[in-house]
Amino acid sequence: MTVTHDEKVVREFSKQAAGFADPKLNAAFTRHLDRLVRFMDPELDLEDVVLEVAAGTGLVSRAIAHRVRHVTALDLTPAMLAEGKRDADHAGLTNITFTRGDATALPYVDRSFTLVATRFSLHQVADPEAVVKEMVRVSRPGAALIIADLVRPDGVEGDPDRIERLRDPSHAAALTESGIADLVAAAGAEVKRAERFDYVRPLDPWLAFSQTPDDAAAQIRRELEDELAGGPATGMRPSMVDGVLHFAHSYLFQQAIAG
Repeated sequence: MTVTHDEKVVREFSKQAAGFADPKLNAAFTRHLDRLVRFMDPELDLEDVVLEVAAGTGLVSRAIAHRVRHVTALDLTPAMLAEGKRDADHAGLTNITFTRGDATALPYVDRSFTLVATRFSLHQVADPEAVVKEMVRVSRPGAALIIADLVRPDGVEGDPDRIERLRDPSHAAALTESGIADLVAAAGAEVKRAERFDYVRPLDPWLAFSQTPDDAAAQIRRELEDELAGGPATGMRPSMVDGVLHFAHSYLFQQAIAG
């Protein structure tokens, strides 16, 4: 039986959902959340009606809920939404709606939101162009679009997407910064600001969070160690930090204005 990409996403993130509720396991995913909120700060308004697309557990939604009128956190995976709603209820956040939906076919009329955001989704979906088009479609003219994602650095050697898929089969492809900007422009929005930075992170917690099978985890470790010894480039830019194997991710925050 053929498994669709969306089914892979639901399967993998259903496995990972409990980890998103554990601050120790989820530290790498939440590490730069405050930095993203600071990046979003000029766009936040107490009258904003916000949509977070492919929201997972609604980390961004929960982080900004006290700064806006209402947030809708939309995701494909019910287990992720359930974890997010539990956390929101525990925190007493009453202005967040958790909704199951497809990021490539948003269940909203045109021009519904004053701010639309997505975090760590474009590299995960099969059709990032459709996601960006939908984000712009449901944005009011002048609304801010915020995209925060894993990106492929220009000129990197090797194929990091292959390693990412070994770790998590629901990974699709990391775009470049210019590639995301092109999608935004083609959808009818204009990029205004961008921030990019690298995060050097330990390998083992990354593999443990996704519950990568032992054989795949061993292959990833072996390939990164081989690269450090002079072997083929993996695209993951491995390094040893205090005797522990690390690799590098590049992250992009991009803000645009809908036309």
